[in-house]
Amino acid sequence: MATQDIRAINEKVKEESVFVEELLNEIGKVIVGQRYMLERLLIGILSDGHVLIEGVPGLAKTLAVKTLSDCIQTKFQRLQFTPDLLPADLIGTMIYNPQTCGFSVKKGPIFANLILADEINRAPAKVQSALLEAMQERQITIGEQTFHLDKPFLVLATQNPIEQEGTYPLPEAQIDRFMLKLKITYPNRDEEREIMERMTSGKEIKVKKIISPDEILRIRQVVNEVYIDEKIKNYILDIVFATREPEKYKLDDLKPMIAYGASPRATIYLTNTARAQAFLQGRGYVTPEDIKSIGYDVLRHRIIVTYEAEAEEMTSENIIEQIFNQIEVP
Repeated sequence: MATQDIRAINEKVKEESVFVEELLNEIGKVIVGQRYMLERLLIGILSDGHVLIEGVPGLAKTLAVKTLSDCIQTKFQRLQFTPDLLPADLIGTMIYNPQTCGFSVKKGPIFANLILADEINRAPAKVQSALLEAMQERQITIGEQTFHLDKPFLVLATQNPIEQEGTYPLPEAQIDRFMLKLKITYPNRDEEREIMERMTSGKEIKVKKIISPDEILRIRQVVNEVYIDEKIKNYILDIVFATREPEKYKLDDLKPMIAYGASPRATIYLTNTARAQAFLQGRGYVTPEDIKSIGYDVLRHRIIVTYEAEAEEMTSENIIEQIFNQIEVP
């Protein structure tokens, strides 16, 4: 690509990404800190991918998603996942009408733009499979009718760490549908002090709408134009292939640690999210740093470790770290 083209994209991105700070500041009126989580939620929206947020209860996961939706003029639905939830509670059902002697469709709460699937790992497999169609195909089937979901459509799911009571591990196929998996930790002391002051003042905090769904769809087009050099594309491929064939990248120690490497979705999502990450920084081109900063969130749930790795307390994050350290940066 010619240098002037890259410059033109750069200028365009600088202009279009002005709303990012405004949006983050608006959300910051309610949410203290958690910049990492908020930026990743934005990356999910800009690159059209679902986000899974894991953390112990009380870390404002639900509040962050709700506040984000309050700043966007979209239809928002919060779904509380429970062990007795049925697919019909999620997608809707057919209702018999005695007057017409026929069935009509009653649409469920999934027909919205932003879906907050709260405590997603508390619902059984049947509900997960109903959600899977919506996430992958952006459509819902009720009876014999198929309905396409409005754009943008995004599932932002929260889950508590799996060791907790009454949780079902999500199937690998479903976890793979999430573009990003975030791990949220406790706030620091200063942030916690600010949370204490803000949340015990008794005042209601209102946020204003910053962006509309149409603008999001337009900005996605700009994000897709962000330039990725051939060297960066090869770097992404090297990272993903190192999870499948570590021995070819002088990572022989990792071979017995990895049961399954990352799927081709990882390659696609690394490319898309790196573009969105560059966009957030107001840049029209992707750097290796973009790949490294987003890489953990794209890969941590796509590398399945072996029992041997678990015995040695080796996590997928340790594996990603070793891969990033070993593979040459372009």
